[in-house]
Amino acid sequence: MRVASGLERVIADAGGVLRGRRVGLIANPTAVDAELRHAADLLAALPGVELTALFGPEHGVRGDAQDMIAVDATADRARDPRTGAAVFSLYGHDPASLTPTPAMLEACDVMVYDVQDVGARYYTFVWTMVLAMRACAAAGKPFVVLDRPNPIGGTQVEGGAIDPGYDSFVGLVSCPNRHGLTAGEIAAWRRAEEHLDLDLTIVDAAGWRREMYFEDTGLPWVMPSPNMPTRDTALVYPGMCLVEGTELSEARGTTRPFELSGAPYLDPYALAAALAPLPGAIFRPTYFTPTFHKHGKQACGGVQIHVTDRRAFLPYRTGVAFVKACRDLAPDRFAWRTRAYEFVDAIPAFDLLAGTGRVRAGIDAGASLDDLAATWAPAERELAARLAEHHRYA
Repeated sequence: MRVASGLERVIADAGGVLRGRRVGLIANPTAVDAELRHAADLLAALPGVELTALFGPEHGVRGDAQDMIAVDATADRARDPRTGAAVFSLYGHDPASLTPTPAMLEACDVMVYDVQDVGARYYTFVWTMVLAMRACAAAGKPFVVLDRPNPIGGTQVEGGAIDPGYDSFVGLVSCPNRHGLTAGEIAAWRRAEEHLDLDLTIVDAAGWRREMYFEDTGLPWVMPSPNMPTRDTALVYPGMCLVEGTELSEARGTTRPFELSGAPYLDPYALAAALAPLPGAIFRPTYFTPTFHKHGKQACGGVQIHVTDRRAFLPYRTGVAFVKACRDLAPDRFAWRTRAYEFVDAIPAFDLLAGTGRVRAGIDAGASLDDLAATWAPAERELAARLAEHHRYA
């Protein structure tokens, strides 16, 4: 028996809590049912439900914008051609653009969130949800989450806390890099933690269990963003997104971003040998040429991560080990990213991703992988226990 998403359950209930209301929908191309019909079309067709506005997270409602590219859309000049709903962007040129304004919220009676997450703290969609929840609480607007599975399972938690001052749009609040939660569980956690006066409804994904990965659900995979093409990408992302905080290529501009990573100056065989002891994966030495982005049109030496045992594989530890190995192998060529990252320019990008400056400092100092892991292990255990209080699925 396959999982039924929150969207499918609402449609089967002829709109349920949405009947008789003007609906604003936060969505991207992943908001589909099992037949790949989009939530906007399905909701607009329901009697008694008026779809009045679409809100696009990072990458836009249509999911075609690259990472950290502002999406411009206003009700005056952007309407969905199929439904006629106004289109608003929640990812513009500054931090203020990430939150729906009171004027935007006037277009709807209730805000609905339906986006497939990938289970990593850096993925900004759930933080768009939290910011929208705060805005709806302030405006007295109900909020509905149409929940979907965590595609990399809900039993494993990995990574530490965010140190004070290191919060950003890749970590709005402190939680592990691989959090093990669904969007609905994050919504319930944040309402409780922040004491939000919010009318919150979570429509659970029926049939999902915490040990399930996406391929176990029977649901179709739609790219959540341009560089998240497969379920395999999502599995390595909680660690390999750290490469964004360096001048290494995370293989944007290839068909396997984040699974592939490297740089023109790296020896792929030496890199693969350094990573070989890590559990749950084979690191295949390879060369790749990104068509754009870092080291665009240059042949890069690196590895492709082939996960062989997804329950033994530790993506965050692997990501830290990868960055450490690249620096150890080429200390004179390796570089940390120093440009602004997700609207922050005062803190290195790697530190925002790690949630602390200790991991980068340890790598620079030549710390062992075990010593680096010791910097996040205590918080990992504490946070895992706290987040478990908000689990909604067996």
